[in-house]
Amino acid sequence: MRTNRVTEGRVIRAKACRTGAACFAALVGLGASGAQAADLAARPALAAAIDWSGPYLGLQGSAGASFGNYDFGPTTIGARRVPRVATGDATGSRDLGADATTVVGGAFAGWNWQTGAFVYGVEADLVGTNLKRGVRSDAPGFGYEGIDPPFALIREKTGLFGALRGRLGYAFGNNLVYASAGLTAASGRVLATYPDLDGGPTATASRDVSSLGFTLGAGVQFAVHPHLSLGIDYRYSDLGETRRFDLGTVPGPNGGPVTTRAAFVSNKMMARLTWHPQALVLQPDEDEGPKDSRFSLHGQTTFVNQAVGGFRAPYRGPQSLVPDQAQATTTATLFLGLKLWEGTELYYNPEFSQGFGLSRTLGVAGFVNGEAQKAGAPFPKLRSNRYFVRQTFGLGGETEAVPDGPNSIAGTRDVERITVIAGKFALGDFFDGNLYAHDPRVDFMNWGLWASAAWDFPANLPGFTQGLMVEYNRAEFAVRAAYTQVPKEPSSDVLDPRVFERAGTNIEFEGRYTLPALDQPGRLRLGLFSNVGNTADFRQVVALTQGGAFADINEAVIATRAPRRKSGVYVNLEQALTADLGLFARASANDGRNESLSFTDVDGSISGGLSLKGSAWGRPQDTVGFGASTNTISRTHRAYFANGGLGLLIGDGRLNYSPERAVEVYYAMNLTKGVTVSLDYQHVENPAYNRDRGPADFFGTRLHTDF
Repeated sequence: MRTNRVTEGRVIRAKACRTGAACFAALVGLGASGAQAADLAARPALAAAIDWSGPYLGLQGSAGASFGNYDFGPTTIGARRVPRVATGDATGSRDLGADATTVVGGAFAGWNWQTGAFVYGVEADLVGTNLKRGVRSDAPGFGYEGIDPPFALIREKTGLFGALRGRLGYAFGNNLVYASAGLTAASGRVLATYPDLDGGPTATASRDVSSLGFTLGAGVQFAVHPHLSLGIDYRYSDLGETRRFDLGTVPGPNGGPVTTRAAFVSNKMMARLTWHPQALVLQPDEDEGPKDSRFSLHGQTTFVNQAVGGFRAPYRGPQSLVPDQAQATTTATLFLGLKLWEGTELYYNPEFSQGFGLSRTLGVAGFVNGEAQKAGAPFPKLRSNRYFVRQTFGLGGETEAVPDGPNSIAGTRDVERITVIAGKFALGDFFDGNLYAHDPRVDFMNWGLWASAAWDFPANLPGFTQGLMVEYNRAEFAVRAAYTQVPKEPSSDVLDPRVFERAGTNIEFEGRYTLPALDQPGRLRLGLFSNVGNTADFRQVVALTQGGAFADINEAVIATRAPRRKSGVYVNLEQALTADLGLFARASANDGRNESLSFTDVDGSISGGLSLKGSAWGRPQDTVGFGASTNTISRTHRAYFANGGLGLLIGDGRLNYSPERAVEVYYAMNLTKGVTVSLDYQHVENPAYNRDRGPADFFGTRLHTDF
């Protein structure tokens, strides 16, 4: 679960239209209309647009960011007619459950014309895919129910996708947002395997098919060099339904010739590198003047591609990490702010998210992608992640400047102040902050490094909650407290409305100081939390299962959930060692008696590391980071997993316990003021606390942009 942490004008860290193209296009339109409104208000935050006119060509692709859905039928087998069967999301070569993906890659070329800030053009592209999914023998109506193990009866896989699209976009600064629509065609192959239930030989058949349909999409593009731009492109393709075709013969007395139809839709998300033969005239990165003191408009996109190689895995449970796979996540967010009157501000953050973490964000307690959330989807999903009012009461004395930024409106405020925030937000917006490890969009991605892992902060699946936060701030320290909703049950997307019976309380003290020996600033945060939620007691469910009251420990969990309290503490240190080198460290623990509600399956955690700016090699805006973490669980929590229990993220069906340890190294390269590309490597020992599995190595790339 990734949460999108934003506070005091700086992005700190983060975390959803079935026809995803329409939803994503709506965000693009919202960004464009917002930019025009800002221009009309004489707000100079968005620079004059560069000229995108002329030809372009490039490469595009991703691993694990594309999904498809097949329908077969109605099918006839001899004289029998089988209804249409939907096969679910198409997958790549490894079975990861309901959703798995494959590598998608290809080339594109097009031509742009531009009038003012509006860009329009035409584009053609060709990509290769291997999305596949099948109707299994246990699908209703096929007559093969009950065969164990089930086998694929009819399956289809795609080959090449081609498209011809028109594009309409809005340019600002060095950026371009656009929507697209056009025609698409795809080739594929339908394969069938038919057993003879009387013991005869198995029959097989195959048929090449092609389809023509329509495509809708949207994207963002960022100029990083006069001849190069980076981008993220989303594509929804509906290939319609093929004509009826023959597909071999099912053997046996109940068999006969097979005819069927196939229909296919897909959602593809791809990163793009574009070459512009006619040089783009980039706008300078420098700020152009004072920001508007009434409005704030900002946005971000983050695309993470991550893969894990093979590792020792002698067995696999329902929530295990799967070897040899790749997955990707994408988010796009608008940060809208309006000052109602002096001291009172209103904020709203709509966000699209698409994709999944590895193994559907399962299998590692300290998960490896901070942008992955438990509310993932194969199509862009829109959520209103934040809407809140901020009321600031100045107490006089010294003042400070407030920068224009995400969820921050330019102005001034008293250093000594009381701030009250009411609405929907992420608790990490205000608690557990750290300059060096708190933003998985630009720094560490491992959940055990960007957060205090044993802090079970209340949140829905994407990482947000509703409630009240109050802060008292002085130059030397701050004290803050929050009272918020908790989920109705663990890993629920629904927040419990009974806030006087079940809720979360968080308190944090933040001390600020300067070490005389280093003459460098530092901060120390101490946090306390206590949540009451609908959870099960580990000791009780283990005893009931071992005593024979329940055949499955997870049935005992559901039957015995009741309002129970989970409490804990965290300590968080950030310390500048030099102007370019910083140190961070965290320690956190909870009582470990009951299920976690929201974050992850950790009862104790220690983490720390270093963050270094690239001044020494002439790249002062780049950052290299090194961090390590160790996560543990209580004895009763271990017994729960050893007896087959499932947690928020993990559950191998059995457990040979050992602490989960992780190391992460990343390099974040700043290409322009608003574009950062990162390379990330993580090594995890004993994933899900299981000595029988791993170690696992994770490799990731990340594209982050903001304006």
